[in-house]
Amino acid sequence: MTKILIVEDNEMNRDMLGRRLAKRGFAICFAITGEECLDVAPREMPDLVLMDIGLGEGIDGLETTRRLKADPAMAQIPVIALTAHALATDREKCLAAGCADYDTKPVDLDRLLSKIGTLLSNDTPPA
Repeated sequence: MTKILIVEDNEMNRDMLGRRLAKRGFAICFAITGEECLDVAPREMPDLVLMDIGLGEGIDGLETTRRLKADPAMAQIPVIALTAHALATDREKCLAAGCADYDTKPVDLDRLLSKIGTLLSNDTPPA
């Protein structure tokens, strides 16, 4: 089963996205802060990370992604940035930090599932 780590500090966003993805057959694990993500990711070894860029406490999603990508064990795990910011420069910052893709909030689930499917190839359950 494909495992997705959702890194999101907003409880409502975390719960909604986790339930919607779990209904589609994904195993879900969570982290609320960047620091927690750096602890959870090596233990859980997710197939993909959905990273809130605007994490409220501690390190933000960009720095968390940089640190994940600096770890050889985590470097190949694709990260999709999730942010309310939709400017081209925001996308460029996310990609420069090591994110494989970028999506805006509020999340359009069909669009996000398409991006997840592209990054995970045949490992993604049907929508």
